[in-house]
Amino acid sequence: MSVLKVIEILGNSTVSFEDAVQNIINEASKTVKSIKSVYLQDMQVTVNDNQISAYRVNAKVTFAIMDIAE
Repeated sequence: MSVLKVIEILGNSTVSFEDAVQNIINEASKTVKSIKSVYLQDMQVTVNDNQISAYRVNAKVTFAIMDIAE
């Protein structure tokens, strides 16, 4: 049986939403092991001179904190 924990993380990118999510995974994986999923809660962009300048993602990252053998 697994016990899971969820943390909320904000990520951004100047490239794309997908890159913003990958940045979240890359940074979280430095201190969090066994990431199971990423739930995208909110997405937004910032605009300068009528052009998208940054992509922002609010995500919930789920990871295992304990593995108990049955």
